[in-house]
Amino acid sequence: MADLAAARLNMVESQVRTQDVTDVRLHDVMRVLPREDFVPAGKTYLAYADFDVEYAPGRHLMRPRDVGKLLQALRPMPGERALAIAAPYAAAVMERLGLSVERLDGEDLRAVSGEYDCIICEGAVAQAPAEWQRALALGGRLAVVERDGPVGKACLYLRTDDGFGRRDLFDAPTPLLGGFEAQHGFAF
Repeated sequence: MADLAAARLNMVESQVRTQDVTDVRLHDVMRVLPREDFVPAGKTYLAYADFDVEYAPGRHLMRPRDVGKLLQALRPMPGERALAIAAPYAAAVMERLGLSVERLDGEDLRAVSGEYDCIICEGAVAQAPAEWQRALALGGRLAVVERDGPVGKACLYLRTDDGFGRRDLFDAPTPLLGGFEAQHGFAF
C-alpha cells in the first residue's frame, strides 16, 4: 500500500500540478483518493499511469492530467448537485469536495433526468448530447471531451439566460464511449 500512496503523490506532483491544475482542493483530494479502487483487480498497477485505463468494456478512467484539468474547469463547489456520466473517479473526487453526486454508468447514458450544477463525463463523445445540456441548471456547467478524429477537444458548456455557451479547453486523446461516435453521412 505504501507504494500506491507514493504513486498517488507522484501522480499529483508530476501529472496534475505540472499541467496547470492549480486548484489545491483537487490536489488534496487526488493525493488521498485511492484511484486503484476504480480499476479491475488485475490492473491496479495501471491506476496511476499516464493513460486512460479501461475499468469496464468500453469505459475508461480518464488519464489523471485530463480529469484534473476537466474538474478544475468545471469548478465544482460544495453543496452543488452533480452528475457523473461514466466517470466513477471524477464522481468520487466531487463527493470528497462536498457535492451531492449522482452516477450514470449504465446502458443508456443519454437517459438524464433532473437538473444539475455540474455534469462531467470521463469518456469522449462526438458531440455533447442535447439531453446532457438540457439537464444543466441555470449557471450549470458541463465538462466533456468531444472527439471526431485521433484527438479530442475538452470543452466546457455553460447554461445562461440566453442559452448555452461553449469554450474549448485543451486537447485530449480520451477514448470514445460506445454509441457516441460521429455519424458521418454519405457525400459526393
